Amino acid sequence: MSQFDLTQDQRAIQDLARRFTAEEITPHAAYWDEKHIFPVETIRKAGALGFGAIYVSEASGGTGLGRLEAAIVMEAMAHGCPSTSAFISIHNMASWMIDQFGAEAVKARYLPALVTMEQIASYCLTEPGSGSDAAALKSRAVREGDHYVVSGSKAFISGGGASDLYVTMVRTGAEGPHGISCLVIEKDMPGVSFGAQERKLGWHSQPTSLVHFDQVRVPVENRLGAEGEGFRIAMAGLDGGRLNIGACSLGGAQRALDEAIAYCRSRHQFGRAIVDFQATQFRLADMETELQAARALLYLAATKVEENAPDKTRFAAMAKRLATDTGSAVVDRALQLHGGYGYLMDYPIERLWRDLRVHQILEGTNEIMRVIIARDLLRQ
Repeated sequence: MSQFDLTQDQRAIQDLARRFTAEEITPHAAYWDEKHIFPVETIRKAGALGFGAIYVSEASGGTGLGRLEAAIVMEAMAHGCPSTSAFISIHNMASWMIDQFGAEAVKARYLPALVTMEQIASYCLTEPGSGSDAAALKSRAVREGDHYVVSGSKAFISGGGASDLYVTMVRTGAEGPHGISCLVIEKDMPGVSFGAQERKLGWHSQPTSLVHFDQVRVPVENRLGAEGEGFRIAMAGLDGGRLNIGACSLGGAQRALDEAIAYCRSRHQFGRAIVDFQATQFRLADMETELQAARALLYLAATKVEENAPDKTRFAAMAKRLATDTGSAVVDRALQLHGGYGYLMDYPIERLWRDLRVHQILEGTNEIMRVIIARDLLRQ
């Protein structure tokens, strides 16, 4: 069974993440959601455990683990709060990009504080006029000597206004993906500003805003990779990001299933616990089966991304699509099993329902995931 099961070390990481979640996240998640609190201190506690740099190399001070271990951690933390876990996922993606593609000077300057989450990082690709068509981005960086002068705006940025660093895709060349480069931009650089916090359906425990760049001077050494490699770097980051957001959906949906089982055992109708009705049992059985199937694909995709397999991007897209669609479907059925109580904030189901819905949109919509999958299939 070892081929299809977690190793002893992976189970130890899972147990650590579950204990941290039970003690530091789950008891507070409803309050964070209701009051729109960004739990920075809790996030830094996660960083102290190595969860802020899970697949940043040990040479750069990171934990040096793989994509499967990252998925396990994100899934465990999302059992308590998908919104908080998803933000930590984004930070991990940005930190990995700096480690993987940054020059030594950039890594030395930024990674020590990112690894511990003393500083936090955001990922900036989407713009007001380019969402799914990311290669059409307009934010421009013009080189002047040892600096780029950056102007433009990024939309829907998790951590906007709160993060210290913004790993940002900008246009340094012609239209299309080959004219895009990647820069690390600091929050306090003159010309960086932020829009009002977005009023969102879910993800209330993390800030989201526009990020504006008005003639921001960014040192050339803050570029990740060469000029024109930004789109490739952005897509490489998204392979891991899609795995992580899929894992967050699995964690939130698992919590919804656990809550549904407990509720159905305690709730009585027509003289019986509703868990004793066969219709309820069939629904719970389908929820469990679909979660296990999505989890198996996600773990396989994580292994392929870690091993740099030729079909890694297709598998990451398939896993993200299935995990996020399944997660939303499972939590929706869990809410239905709760009846009217599932619609109340006294129970965690409505929060999970709100938080998981956006996972089908971000890191590439699930429609774009189907485009990626089909293109790769037809390329063969």
